[in-house]
Amino acid sequence: MEQNVLGLTRVDAGGGWLIFKLPPAEIAVHPTDGLGKHEFYFMCDDIEKTLMELTAKGVTISEPISNQRWGRLASIKLPSGADLPIYQPLHPTAYDLEG
Repeated sequence: MEQNVLGLTRVDAGGGWLIFKLPPAEIAVHPTDGLGKHEFYFMCDDIEKTLMELTAKGVTISEPISNQRWGRLASIKLPSGADLPIYQPLHPTAYDLEG
């Protein structure tokens, strides 16, 4: 039985290919001396509350909360077995800026 535990609006494009509408997002571009890489994180306002709500819906927390200089980070387990990082930023965000 399919559950929408993240609460995202979605459509089934056929064959089980789900397409999700995402909330407002940000992209961070960081300088590097090495090879570039891409990462995808969900952002939340209160990581303890978010993880508690997800756990109540049956989501497995694969990495507990750790404190980073830029935010509070954890990971949840996706049905595919992959981990999805989720964090509460401690840095300024562009989310609420007009423009």
